[in-house]
Amino acid sequence: MERDPLREAVETMRAVRDRCVWTQQIDHRALVPYLVEESHELIDAIESGDAADMREELGDVLWQVLFHAEIASRATDAPFDMDDVAATLVEKMVRRHPHVFAGETAETPERVLELWNAAKAAEKRQRASVLDGVARSMPSLALAQKLLGKAGQVGVGADIALAVHDAAEVGAVPESEEELGDLLLTLTAAARANGWDAERALRERLRLLEDEIRAVES
Repeated sequence: MERDPLREAVETMRAVRDRCVWTQQIDHRALVPYLVEESHELIDAIESGDAADMREELGDVLWQVLFHAEIASRATDAPFDMDDVAATLVEKMVRRHPHVFAGETAETPERVLELWNAAKAAEKRQRASVLDGVARSMPSLALAQKLLGKAGQVGVGADIALAVHDAAEVGAVPESEEELGDLLLTLTAAARANGWDAERALRERLRLLEDEIRAVES
């Protein structure tokens, strides 16, 4: 019989859960810090361009997925296992790629995104706000980019767009990611020099943006 490494990984996780006393005490919430750490280690490997490191770190992230699925398989309320996780993923990806699986045509990345967003909107009809489903635990800069996109969907953020336009008029907007990195570091240094918390400052501003979005929606 041909070897199935993914199935072996599932069985290895099950054996560890059965026989390792430390693993037996872990629940979903206790695993979160490890998932965050492994995700950041994978990002480091990707950015370094080291294929061997990336292969290893992808495995570590996969182990976290297997771990959560194994814990869930033993739950008394709404249990599911790795096969269920994989089946749900396949169903979602087939729905969101109608140009691959359902006869739609998408000859540009923009059209692919339109189809993806349409499928996603159909799945999430019960959501009352464009903010529903946004992970607040994302790093503040990633969260800012996400919320700005959501704001644009409901016509919020004209003041931010105007500020960007005005800054561009006087050459104060970076023209590359490298320049953007320099500017962000400079702003962080300014925050540090003034005793401010740069992370908190951005998150507090994002809360105001969320309030603006919800006000428009209501």
